[in-house]
Amino acid sequence: MADSSPSKHVETFVEKALFASRWLLAPFYFGLAISLIVLLIKFLAELLHLLHGAFTLTESDVILGVLALVDLCLTASLLIIVIFSGYENFVSRIDHTGHKDWPAWMGTIDFSGLKLKLLSSIVAISAIQLLKQFMSIKTVTPENERVLFWMVVIHVVFVASSVLLALSDRISGHGGHDDTQAPDSANAGH
Repeated sequence: MADSSPSKHVETFVEKALFASRWLLAPFYFGLAISLIVLLIKFLAELLHLLHGAFTLTESDVILGVLALVDLCLTASLLIIVIFSGYENFVSRIDHTGHKDWPAWMGTIDFSGLKLKLLSSIVAISAIQLLKQFMSIKTVTPENERVLFWMVVIHVVFVASSVLLALSDRISGHGGHDDTQAPDSANAGH
């Protein structure tokens, strides 16, 4: 027998309102998608700077320029992972039946996998920043040593955090993907 008391109606209304509130996240993901344009503009500016100085820049300046491009590319890729995985995990499933080039990973990353991919990307970006800093040093000064020391410390913290998160997910039984889905469910319609 169904409970039709006023408190049950209030509970149902609150639950529906809370469930609908997930759509408040959609503008955040849309804003992240727009920020890809900003990254693209910075990428193109850096590429033009690199092309403009191709014959005059030193080898280390070229390597620094290329590392900056890789850094921007990794950041943009990280945004794509956060946008699609976050949207699908927290807002709504995306119907990709009409997209023949839909990447296989999209729709299969759960929140645990999203955290691992996010931290992995942060570690890669941190490593590139650290390498750029190492490459840009012309003379070793106490100030440069202090900056490098703290960059190494921060990078090691990111690496350790990633390893600990991966271990805790493995121990708790999460593998970084949704184990409830069949392997071909990423290609099936929603």
